[in-house]
Amino acid sequence: MMARETVTAIILAAGKGTRMKSRLPKVLHKIAGRPMLGHVLSSVHEIPNARSVLVVGPDMNEVATYAKSLAPDTGIAVQTEQLGTAHAALMAQPEISDREGVVLVIFGDTPLMHPETLAAMANNCREEADIVVLGFRPADPVAYGRLVLDEVGTLQKIVEFKDASATEKAITLCNGGAMAVRAEYLFDLLSKVGNDNAAGEYYLPDIVGLARERDLTCRVQEGEEEEVQGVNSRADLAAAEAVMQRRLRQAAMAGGATLADPDSTYFSFDTVLGQDVTVGQNVVFGPGVNVADGAMIKPFSHLEGATVAANAEVGPFARIRPGSSIGAGAKIGNFVETKKAEIKEGAKVSHLSYIGDARVGAHANIGAGTITCNYDGYNKFFTDIGAGAFVGSNSALVAPVKIGDGAYLGSGSVITKDVTPDALAFTRPKQIEKSGWASTFRAKNESPDKKTKD
Repeated sequence: MMARETVTAIILAAGKGTRMKSRLPKVLHKIAGRPMLGHVLSSVHEIPNARSVLVVGPDMNEVATYAKSLAPDTGIAVQTEQLGTAHAALMAQPEISDREGVVLVIFGDTPLMHPETLAAMANNCREEADIVVLGFRPADPVAYGRLVLDEVGTLQKIVEFKDASATEKAITLCNGGAMAVRAEYLFDLLSKVGNDNAAGEYYLPDIVGLARERDLTCRVQEGEEEEVQGVNSRADLAAAEAVMQRRLRQAAMAGGATLADPDSTYFSFDTVLGQDVTVGQNVVFGPGVNVADGAMIKPFSHLEGATVAANAEVGPFARIRPGSSIGAGAKIGNFVETKKAEIKEGAKVSHLSYIGDARVGAHANIGAGTITCNYDGYNKFFTDIGAGAFVGSNSALVAPVKIGDGAYLGSGSVITKDVTPDALAFTRPKQIEKSGWASTFRAKNESPDKKTKD
């Protein structure tokens, strides 16, 4: 049997999201590099003993598959017809067979909910109430339903704005949509909700009135206005992204990182910055980046799927692609791109180079304009550059190739064979000089006859 402290979250995600004008299901649009639904699932699963049941529409296998990729025990229910939020929640009943514990009913398109708020709603429901409604106090409450409380703070009813009296419209506490309900009551209440309204739909807030008729206790848990911010359009998506970025920036700085211009720094949901990391202006962190203590990320750099070790330097104008590992004290300079590359401790790739499918040994130096030629149009090959090696400017290393420790490559070389440790290798052709050729060439092309013809 389900223990009293167990929490099940019904996540309503069956909406088509027509205002997004997208082939991608609404809840899979990303905020800070993660689908909205991922943020919701993550918040739920920070609650102890929590499990989710996802309500999707027909032909939304992509949504269900994504949810299970994050939480394999997620239950999946299908709402075949769009008949309202109460009807959608009722569709989850087969996935919640036990009748103990607390059920949260939340929305897949509200990605900004704090897990602490959801946990507080569940605890309030478990300990003090039969139903807990999320409330908030917006700066402009005009369009929202009002939460009407009695003198001791018990929720009496939810009134839609258009139906509210003048006294009720003066109430500043508004309905945030999400609810926590004791499992023993939820589905019976949902089954009693009617659809006598203009839209002919079954609305979740109506269970509060039904609960009050049974003398069940209803209370309110207050949250922040931004937590209930839903996403129904591209403009809403941008607004939610702005909120999430502000949170991530604040968390980074609280953790000991310096952001030269916070508003121009963009994080992913999983970016990790150590203490005393410095981030310059206009830096973008894609998913999967971990930057260790004391590292410096200089302006206009883009990092994704990479690790940067302590006291390393990256940028400016560097692109660090997935699979890259930048070692302690290493330097990746301006207009350098790395991909699936291991740059060992103290190595330098200072400017205008591409290092892909490669290892650069400790304290090696890669000259400007160096490229690892890793792709033949069909396959990728590996380049191994030894510790302390020196690669001259404008060199091309044609993989697969190994440069031994301490080897020296002459500038402008095309290296196609392995180079032994401490050897000098170069493929530079012999320089030819023809004295006086330039002046003769100019005289010929600047003659009066030539100019007349032009």
